[in-house]
Amino acid sequence: MITLALDFETANERRDSACAVGLAWVADGRVVRRESHLIRPPEMRFSPGNIRVHGILPADVANRPGFAEVMAPFLPDLAGGVILAHNATFDIGVLRAGLGRAGLPVPDLSYLCTVQVARRVFPAPEGCGLGKVARRLGITFEHHDAGEDAYACARIALAAMAETSAGDVHGLAAAIGVPVTAVPGESARPAPGRGPISGRAMAGFAPPASASLSFQMRGSTGNRYTVTVEERTSGAVLRCTCMAGRFGQRCRHVKALEVGDITDLLSDNHSDLAALAKRLAGAA
Repeated sequence: MITLALDFETANERRDSACAVGLAWVADGRVVRRESHLIRPPEMRFSPGNIRVHGILPADVANRPGFAEVMAPFLPDLAGGVILAHNATFDIGVLRAGLGRAGLPVPDLSYLCTVQVARRVFPAPEGCGLGKVARRLGITFEHHDAGEDAYACARIALAAMAETSAGDVHGLAAAIGVPVTAVPGESARPAPGRGPISGRAMAGFAPPASASLSFQMRGSTGNRYTVTVEERTSGAVLRCTCMAGRFGQRCRHVKALEVGDITDLLSDNHSDLAALAKRLAGAA
């Protein structure tokens, strides 16, 4: 049975914005292989907060391969084994979102979260963040480097296996009462710019001038507002249903969409921004 630890770093708040991946394979009670790769995200939008965490800049990944090319060699192992990840729902979510954005099938996946493992095997009042658990176990690594984080995750699982006398991760899961989670796969979707246009896979698609575009945006207090394109004789303009928009002002939601900022975009149609930019450019 293949067991490997997985860690992603993302460029922004979106799960399909992976900019780095780290993997560490476990066998015979030790880490037997490590890989680390930078990834060019589909949108080169890096949030300052994410950069502060991992230190990866747009220039670092500008000439790197995309998600599909980087991850393709590892998919057989990921699909055929058990994935270890610290806060696994995040990393599994990034993997699924990245494959979906690339138009690739998402395989069946099985994972064990080492946060849950640590809470049962190595509990402490300070918590079970990756750095804290690693420090308690004497694991030296460079936190928030994807390859280093995957290595630390693998070492935590190995330490827990030794502590519980488990022969493998399934034995560990059974010993501590945390099941290995199975996630069903999904069929391939058309990638942006390929095949039939559907759902979110619409990057680069420019609808006719009469087509309607609308975006659901999050307000500062969590309210949902709708920004729509209004056609005028002078060209296209954006209108928002927030209070400022109702009084004809260019609110922050409109300004964000005009520059392609999707931080507060709630609707799953970020790829429509390419069409929006063309509509607005025609009005300039």
